[in-house]
Formats: sequence, C-alpha cells, structure tokens
Amino acid sequence: MVDGGFRRGTDIFKALALGARAVGVGRPYVWGLSAFGQPGVEAVLDILRRELEMVMRQSGVRSLHEIGAAYVSAARR
Repeated sequence: MVDGGFRRGTDIFKALALGARAVGVGRPYVWGLSAFGQPGVEAVLDILRRELEMVMRQSGVRSLHEIGAAYVSAARR
C-alpha cells in the first residue's frame, strides 16, 4: 500500500504500475468532504475513477491486473 500525494488518476496508475496493491487518496477525499460533504467525496472519487479509466484506455490496459512496470520508465539524468 502506498499513500501520500495522490491527486490524479495518472498518479494512481503509476503507483499500481510500480507494484502498489492499494493507493490512499485521503487528501482529495477530505477536500471533497470539507467543500460539499458526502456529495463532494463521491464527486472526487468519481473524478479519480474516470481519470484512471482514461489512462488505462490510453495505455491499452483493460484491467488493473494488466498494469505493470512496462508502463512507466525511469527518468534519465
């Protein structure tokens, strides 16, 4: 499990590609809650889900189990 700094679906995709089995999204959850209550939380989770689905489609991945390290590359310096 990994937690901290995940604010986009692309962040979640990268974490899963690097081996995470779960990703914590506490801060966006709290932002939604503090702004609009339960509907805000639901909206935030829906946005994250849609973003993750979009990057999965763009990568040609059909399920979470197909996401692997081949979908991320090391930064070169």
